[in-house]
Amino acid sequence: MSIRFTARVRRGMVASTVAVGLAVGVAGCGGSADDKKPHASASASKAGHSNPSTQEGQSDEPLAELKGSEGLLLQITSVQRDSGGFITVNGVLRNDGAKTLLVPSALSGNETEIIRNGTSLGGATLVDPKGKKRYYVLRDTEGRPLTTTGFSTIKAGDSLAVFMQFPAPPANTDEVEFQLPTFASASIQISG
Repeated sequence: MSIRFTARVRRGMVASTVAVGLAVGVAGCGGSADDKKPHASASASKAGHSNPSTQEGQSDEPLAELKGSEGLLLQITSVQRDSGGFITVNGVLRNDGAKTLLVPSALSGNETEIIRNGTSLGGATLVDPKGKKRYYVLRDTEGRPLTTTGFSTIKAGDSLAVFMQFPAPPANTDEVEFQLPTFASASIQISG
């Protein structure tokens, strides 16, 4: 066999392997070609009012409501302690104002590493008054905050499901103060 023939056979095998891999990948993604809209868990609702679906471990009644600037309202729906040593705060950010709002950049906090990753709730903190400690939003290995990111505006009446993850305070701490720049603070109970 010639070298050219062998090279041609190898390229054909690689091309067919790639084609099969792509076909399997596309089939594994699910959905159909008719799906024009992306599905996202943290998207703004289209309704004129906020009616977030009840997620596992969340009640219909918010644990706390924090008022922010220009009609922004944050409803905290759950504060769950996880076995991995962190706390997840879930909520709904809603625009109760009469016009579309540009989300304040202050919500991201003032740390360069977080600001570099776009708009987020990276400025949120939990304060343990008993232990006299402040807990900041966790970050991944590349410095991105473990919180809802990538939103810049919220239309009047729309809402956005949000989350934030923090290091967990000691197990005997069951109440913390939640703080987010431009919002009032609130005491919240930790479950789990």
